[in-house]
Amino acid sequence: MAQVTGESLQTELDMFGIECQDDAVLDKMVEQCICSRIQADEMVLEWVAYSSTKNGLKLTTDTLDQFDHEVLNKKSKSKKNFRKEEARNRTMDIHSLPDLIKAEEEEESLLDAYSTPGKGSQKRALTTPENPRSKRGAALLSSPSLLLSPASFSPSATPSQKYSQRGAKGEVVVSFGVVQGTRWAGRQTPGAGVQLELLEGPEDSLRCSYKYMFQRLRDVRNVLTEKIEELGDGLRSHFNIEEFAPVSLPAQDCITVVGQICCDSNGKLNAHSVLLEAGPEQGGQQIPVDLSELKAYSLFPGEVVALEGMNTTGKKLMASKLYEGVPLPFYSAEVKMEDAEPMNVLVACGPYTPSDSLTFDPLLDLISIIVKDRPDVCLLLGPFVDSKHEQIEKAQVTETFEAIFSRCIESIVDGTKSVGCRLVFVPSQRDIHHHFIYPQPPFTLPNLSKDQAQRVTLVPDPCTLLIDGVTFGLTSTDILFHMGAEEISCGTGTDRFTRILKHMLTQRSFYPLYPPVDEVNMDYEKFQSFGQMPLTPDVLIIPSELRYFVKDVVGCVCVNPGRLTKGQVGGTYGRLLIQRSAAPEGGSRVSPCLTAQVVKI
Repeated sequence: MAQVTGESLQTELDMFGIECQDDAVLDKMVEQCICSRIQADEMVLEWVAYSSTKNGLKLTTDTLDQFDHEVLNKKSKSKKNFRKEEARNRTMDIHSLPDLIKAEEEEESLLDAYSTPGKGSQKRALTTPENPRSKRGAALLSSPSLLLSPASFSPSATPSQKYSQRGAKGEVVVSFGVVQGTRWAGRQTPGAGVQLELLEGPEDSLRCSYKYMFQRLRDVRNVLTEKIEELGDGLRSHFNIEEFAPVSLPAQDCITVVGQICCDSNGKLNAHSVLLEAGPEQGGQQIPVDLSELKAYSLFPGEVVALEGMNTTGKKLMASKLYEGVPLPFYSAEVKMEDAEPMNVLVACGPYTPSDSLTFDPLLDLISIIVKDRPDVCLLLGPFVDSKHEQIEKAQVTETFEAIFSRCIESIVDGTKSVGCRLVFVPSQRDIHHHFIYPQPPFTLPNLSKDQAQRVTLVPDPCTLLIDGVTFGLTSTDILFHMGAEEISCGTGTDRFTRILKHMLTQRSFYPLYPPVDEVNMDYEKFQSFGQMPLTPDVLIIPSELRYFVKDVVGCVCVNPGRLTKGQVGGTYGRLLIQRSAAPEGGSRVSPCLTAQVVKI
């Protein structure tokens, strides 16, 4: 399918003598072509037929909305139903298959250029977006004898059957706050006037790629030592602890020690393998900890805690009390913002393709939702080109990974142009074309035009964003899954997600686990500068393979929107309604998140 542009639409309109001087109208028509998957000539023909039945209706954005509702939506639904019935009723023999394939080609999406060849078909000419040609159709129509050959078609060129047949589209699976009567739409002019910036400022944030793969153990030790000292000072001042005792010094009285939790072996942490590793000021040694006298605890490797107990021999600490970390304060704006209209924020996390196909149908559906709901800000987290996709792993692609990514981003930017919403792109460790180092520098998009770049914000992973006076903590790394496999608990009375999220906030880090899992390549010097939380965010976006949720944890609204695709089927995305209000004098803080939902794509 050739890419539809404003110029191609203008040419078709000029052919019928239809005047159109408004770029917004052309942008709207481009969006409708993308969402309805039709070409420029077909779009104009449909408009001419429609306007003639309405006594020469003028071409405006309002009339286009009416045209979309009355013609395009019904047309796309009837086309799908007709083809399903036709495919079901016809016998798929050697003569009818080419016709069926030709009919399917008309449904191929704007991102058809991402289609990949099957094994053994690498010698065929590569397609380009300017001159698309279906690899299936070319092979099958030109040579019917190849119909039964696996090399005659590419699995990726066929849209995922399970995704297209998914049920419960648009179903709300999780709700938070007052949802009844909520209007899920952006402001009157989405994105206009939205102040969006990195909280840390240009000089203190990760703005570009950096050199890595040269890390000394001494530097890692210094980072971990400073973490123990900093969090230890916070525990001492909050709980009024006089001083911390050395961990290995025998004492007949009850003492309080501080250090980092670690495991006595390379296996998984359990209640009998807990060690406490102290900082240099407390001797810098490790000591086994007996947890049998603690009524409740939740621990993970890398957690900095203070323990009170007896250490009569200097070789084992009998813990009787556990002091956990304290979260940082929330952001307080210097300028008071009053009577601000609620802001609609959409959150989605990749992968944006089903696991059995490289067609970006889920992404096209998400663009349609953005055009329909018109949010003010869209937070889009990677992976965009997923390194775990089977066809990516086998290098069965006809373009470079960078080209696939660039075209994917351009489709999002162009498809949402008339909405005017702000777009934030967060990289992922699974983005195969990008640096797989943590903290991860932001994407680079040199081909974006000046107009496009004004709406696009490229941020690192992790980061803290300030959007109209509300702070958002963002990370695409699955810390929930990683910590969930390592954490041990007893008698806490809370669910695992709440415990892990509270650990992140009290440890003041986007990735408090040490040592990290094998797939996370940590650069500790950069992590010390860019992987810590500068404050407790108002909203924490933390996507994971684990089940979606929206939770209030110590005043922070934590959202796991899930992934847009789960294997071969559709996944979920999140949406939030944000309104910052001034706290009453002497009163408690009011969360700016009015309501939030997780919705099936």
